Amino acid sequence: MNTPRTTEPAPAPARTAARFVATHTLITLDARHPFTAKSLIDAQDMHRIVMSGFRGWVDDGSRDARAQMKVLSSWTVDLSSARLSLVVQSAVPGDWSGLPRAALVEPPHSLVVDRTFRTGDRLDFRTVVNPVSSRPAGPPGAGGRGSGRGVRVPHTRPEHVKAWFARRLQPAGEPAVAPDGVVRLGADTDVERMSLRILPKVSSQGPHKGLLISRAEIRGTLTVTDPQALTAALTHGVGHARAYSCGLILVR
Repeated sequence: MNTPRTTEPAPAPARTAARFVATHTLITLDARHPFTAKSLIDAQDMHRIVMSGFRGWVDDGSRDARAQMKVLSSWTVDLSSARLSLVVQSAVPGDWSGLPRAALVEPPHSLVVDRTFRTGDRLDFRTVVNPVSSRPAGPPGAGGRGSGRGVRVPHTRPEHVKAWFARRLQPAGEPAVAPDGVVRLGADTDVERMSLRILPKVSSQGPHKGLLISRAEIRGTLTVTDPQALTAALTHGVGHARAYSCGLILVR
């Protein structure tokens, strides 16, 4: 009597396309205005400006309000023209009527980004990241591991930042999560062809005294290898300090 053979179900085919939808708002501020100048020297104040456009969407005091609304931001300042350009990405539309008119160079401009990414697409990108690695907080214990939660050590040398970013790239055929647990970007690039600039650190005073965030700007061209992982990275950002204008990946 023949025993029926059991077969394993075939793995689901990899998705070759994924859709990304978000609201992007460009806010251009006068860098000389006190409202803007304060945000340049206090990262928490810049965070408050970004979140001021989203009141009422979640309960007051919610600890994960930014994550719920998928708010990410990035800013650059042009000292020659005294302009600060702030880009805010979100899953819900913002209300920017509360910004001081005197601080605005021009009215905020919002648009809905609705794009479908496919395997093999090539995208120019720019991102400002907080490149850090975690190290044990104390000497190794009996189990060979450090005690405590560990500390985040910033990378301040360009070659170390490139290595940090390279760990998050996803070559074709590789999974979205690396064996060491690092979440990948769903895209690959030639690391040596990227341009990289170490940016000034940002900090905060008052109740957040001691906050110090290292930043680096990375530009280059990505080749999409996993559209679903890419849209997740675009939606949620990459790395730490996403509440402080790090981690947003802008593509075109």
